[in-house]
Amino acid sequence: MSGRGVLLVVSGPSGVGKSTLVRGVMERLPELSFSTSATARAAREGEVDGVDYHFLSPSRFDELLESGAFLEHATVYDRSYGTLRSVVDDALVEGRSLVLDIDVQGAAQVRQVLEEAVHVFIAPPSLRELERRLRGRGTDSEETIAIRMQQAAGQLAGLPTYDYVVINDDLTRARATFEAIVRAELARCARNGPLIDSILGEIASTA
Repeated sequence: MSGRGVLLVVSGPSGVGKSTLVRGVMERLPELSFSTSATARAAREGEVDGVDYHFLSPSRFDELLESGAFLEHATVYDRSYGTLRSVVDDALVEGRSLVLDIDVQGAAQVRQVLEEAVHVFIAPPSLRELERRLRGRGTDSEETIAIRMQQAAGQLAGLPTYDYVVINDDLTRARATFEAIVRAELARCARNGPLIDSILGEIASTA
C-alpha cells in the first residue's frame, strides 16, 4: 500500500563523493531515483527526452519560468536548467521518491516553495581531506582545485539550513546513514495515509 514519496534535496561540494554515495543507496532502495531536470538546450547525441532531461525550447522554458512552474532553476554557461514542479508532484503522489542533486542556492529555492522536501548535505570530514581527495583524482589543475575549494567553502556555509548532514569520512558508514534517513522519512505517518486509514478502518470494523 503505497504512501506519498519523499523529495530528497541533496547538496555537497565537488569531490565529497556525493554521487557514489547516493547511487549506492539507490541500489538498495529501488523506489528512489534521480529527478529528471528540464533544460532549454538541445539534446546531444544519445540523450533521450524524459530520461536524461526534459528538453524544452528556450521560449517554452521562459513561459514555464514566468508561470512559476519550476521548483528551482539556474543558468549555467548560458543554458537554462530547472526542476519542474509537476514532474516532482506526480512522482510523489505515485509513491515514488526522488533525489534532487543541486547546490545550496538551488536548495534555497526549493525550500521556499516545497516545505515537505527533505534537505540532506553531504559533507567531508574536513576541508583538508576534501582538498586531498580533489588532488587524488589527478584531473584538476592547481587553479581548478583552488576554485573548487573556494566553492566548497561557500556551499558548506549553507550547511545549517539543512535537515540532515552526512559526513562522508567512510563510504560504508555514510551510505548507511543516508539510507537510514530515507527509510525514516518514508516511515513518517504524514506520508502513509492509505496504510493508516486501512489500519483504522480495520479497527472500526471490529469494534
